[in-house]
Amino acid sequence: MAFVLSEEQLMIQTLARDFAREVLLPTAAQRDRSREFPRDNLRQMSELGFMGMMVPSEYGGVGVDTVSYALALSEIAYGCASTAVVMSVHNSICCEALVRFGSDGQKASWLPRMTAGECIGAFALTEPSAGSDPSAQRSKAELRGDEWVLNGSKQFITTGRNAGMIIVTAVTDSGKGHRGISAFLVPQGAPGLIIGKEEDKLGLRASDTVQLIFEDCRIPAGNLLGKEGMGFKIAMSCLDGGRIGIAAQSVGVATACLDEALEFTQSREQFGRPVSDFQGLRWKMADMATEIEAARLLCLNAASLKDLGQRYSMQASMAKLFASEMVQRVAGQAIQMHGGYGFCTEYNVERHYRDCRVFTLYEGTSEIQRIVISNNLLGPPTVPK
Repeated sequence: MAFVLSEEQLMIQTLARDFAREVLLPTAAQRDRSREFPRDNLRQMSELGFMGMMVPSEYGGVGVDTVSYALALSEIAYGCASTAVVMSVHNSICCEALVRFGSDGQKASWLPRMTAGECIGAFALTEPSAGSDPSAQRSKAELRGDEWVLNGSKQFITTGRNAGMIIVTAVTDSGKGHRGISAFLVPQGAPGLIIGKEEDKLGLRASDTVQLIFEDCRIPAGNLLGKEGMGFKIAMSCLDGGRIGIAAQSVGVATACLDEALEFTQSREQFGRPVSDFQGLRWKMADMATEIEAARLLCLNAASLKDLGQRYSMQASMAKLFASEMVQRVAGQAIQMHGGYGFCTEYNVERHYRDCRVFTLYEGTSEIQRIVISNNLLGPPTVPK
């Protein structure tokens, strides 16, 4: 289907594009080297409305549609993928979870601070022994008087060190399987919350990824998100929106790779003419541009279905699967077109290549996306008795 963007959507896209290319891009390589969390950039983004894009205006958000959000996130990823992943988790999962499942009090307490950039959100689902199978998680929560007490650990948590609030899932009734998992709002600094090892990562190095440890971590009883036993449902429904976010990031990074390749091949001469004149490279760039456009349309299609209130889980998985694998092909080709220069940190394609590698892994691996898609097509597989 063809997408005709509204004036508002185009305005949001342009605003994000200008900010990404004028503010984020010039310092992205420096942040990659220093691993400095982009707090100042996020604060500026909140002033532009990018940290509460789909949050209603009554809570300080701008209340735009998912298509507008996907367009903006792609542009932010073009400038700095590390900043984009923080924006994505904050908007797609944390703000969305509060808007959809939070009580009036929880929304009033957290959302204005989140949209203002004062409180960045994180999402803690994955555990050392529970990645693709979140129903196997072992973290537990027990109600003791007027407090929930959490014990366990979470792994690979984006923004875990710098978040002001973390949505944490934990088992509250071990006899009910995934229906015994609940979700909680855990503020940074809660008694018993320990920030564990920070991962030294291949890419997205300005975005912290840490282990979280809960040792009799105490939070008020009112910090239960939704009802008891709804944690798995909350996580899965918000991950659908998060997968649109990963697709959008993939499109942004891939577009940056293509632009880098276009500029380099037109300025680099071999055998007396620009290398962009050689048919082998021209056809490769045609393929790259085609794949990016296909991923963009898959992403916008899933976002549009979400905005229309229709089922979009399969389309979100399709967008995430194709886009995250596409960007790795495009980044690899961009490095190839740079020759030996592409292997050097002086050129942005080297950073893009490292940043995009995780896109097929987090918020559901490519294999998990194929399970979601095939289950939507065929129903779940038959389990032998």
